[in-house]
Amino acid sequence: MTRKTVLNDTHRALGAKMVDFGGWDMPIHYGSQLDEHHLVRRAAGMFDVSHMTVVDLRGPRVREFLRHLLANSVDKLKVPGKALYSCMLDERGGVIDDLITYYMDEAFFRLVVNAATRDKDLAWIGRQAQAFGVEVIERPDFAMVAVQGPQARESVIGLLRESDRAAAAKLGRFAAHEAQSAAGVPLFLARTGYTGEDGFEIVLPEGDAVAFWNALLEAGVKPAGLGARDTLRLEAGMNLYGQDMDEGTTPWEAALAWTVALDDAAPGQPRDFIGRSVLEAQKAAGAPRQMIGLAMDEKGVLRHGQKVLTAQGEGEILSGTFSPTLGKAIAFARVPAGDPGQVRVDIRGREVPVRVVKFPFVREGQAQPGVLG
Repeated sequence: MTRKTVLNDTHRALGAKMVDFGGWDMPIHYGSQLDEHHLVRRAAGMFDVSHMTVVDLRGPRVREFLRHLLANSVDKLKVPGKALYSCMLDERGGVIDDLITYYMDEAFFRLVVNAATRDKDLAWIGRQAQAFGVEVIERPDFAMVAVQGPQARESVIGLLRESDRAAAAKLGRFAAHEAQSAAGVPLFLARTGYTGEDGFEIVLPEGDAVAFWNALLEAGVKPAGLGARDTLRLEAGMNLYGQDMDEGTTPWEAALAWTVALDDAAPGQPRDFIGRSVLEAQKAAGAPRQMIGLAMDEKGVLRHGQKVLTAQGEGEILSGTFSPTLGKAIAFARVPAGDPGQVRVDIRGREVPVRVVKFPFVREGQAQPGVLG
């Protein structure tokens, strides 16, 4: 059965086109995906991300547990509210999910995991947590709204009670702060996002979500759907689970080496996280595949599954789209390791030349060097 967020009726009242997304009935756009994309790049837009799963971990050994569970090191988290992006791997080094971890206190960490992977994530986390005596508490009582764009933070701060505004304005990137709205609703404000723009992701009680959404609407923030969210995140060089990586992919093969910490638990004692030995072996031998960014100067669209031809052999397009900000097609591709040389993409039997470019393709609304040619 398709699941619905608490904002489902609100989306329909706003004229949203709804689609099935990982078993959830979600808005793809509210009229124009293109307008919503530009809105987030130039002003502010808001997304219902209540389909994401919030999981609270509690217990005296929760930090020790997360050292074992995650490829990135939670020991980077020393200040309450600080956030960490990491992959959660299986014993073969494959990516079960990518997630964000928030440090609340030594006996309480909060995870936000992807909607489409919820069931397998909860089963995996629950199984691994047993040995550490950690309590795994899913929070279906929460909704989540992401407000993104150059004017996003200002719009949200205007809805907070007076005494919380200064702290929210000073919040650093990839950190969270507990506040209250002017109406007295408890809010977990995280300065994170999935668009390449600044903003907040706001976790709040499900029963207060519709009123908060409507307050944002009254403050001039317009809604954006999953269509714009996808083009924004690809421009920002951000992976989508299931399309750009999965259990058959290691972080080295998904351009996520920066999320792996091969650190020590103690001097001379490597931190024993799940999948570490496979990652170390693959790093030493060299990963057989790599993820690259592509830009196409000819007209057309790069799409998932298209064949990519390189000097090292064939690969395929992972995420591909027409970039509204750049006015051309961009994509991630997974190809054999080594210098790819002159790259072509097979589009309906025609080999179209593309350029290998660094990503992110767009940062804070601006094309990055080399992307436009």
